[in-house]
Amino acid sequence: MLQHAFFNVYTKFKVHFYQEIFQRFQTREANLTTVETFCVETIQALGSPTVNEFATFMRISPPNATYKINSLVKKGYIRKVRSAEDRREYHLEVMPKYFDYYNISTSYLVEVMSRVTRRFSAEECARLEEMLTIVSRELMPEVQIPDVDLRL
Repeated sequence: MLQHAFFNVYTKFKVHFYQEIFQRFQTREANLTTVETFCVETIQALGSPTVNEFATFMRISPPNATYKINSLVKKGYIRKVRSAEDRREYHLEVMPKYFDYYNISTSYLVEVMSRVTRRFSAEECARLEEMLTIVSRELMPEVQIPDVDLRL
């Protein structure tokens, strides 16, 4: 069944990410809490949101968002950049330090996609890409984030 197959793939990506994060906790390389990890991943996915855009997207209060953002700034994972259009606003940008975390999930994605392109024909891969693009753009309207072109 399609639903079961999709759930299995989604779950495997999540669980692999968790395995890698917990391995880093064991070796003391990680200094982000789970919630902070979710926050910085969301900021990265939103592509330089303002503090209010981040708070609205996460459905949390602006003071709560500010608290979480300040912790991430202090740890060096994001920075606040004053908006050129409205000097009262700050945009959030992910710092290079975060990409050590981010590469945990993207490196596995790259590995799996490499296997996909070896296993399936170019036509099958193109069809899968088309279907996933439709799912992302049309069938998931609740989650509005910019499309990312990773050129894997």
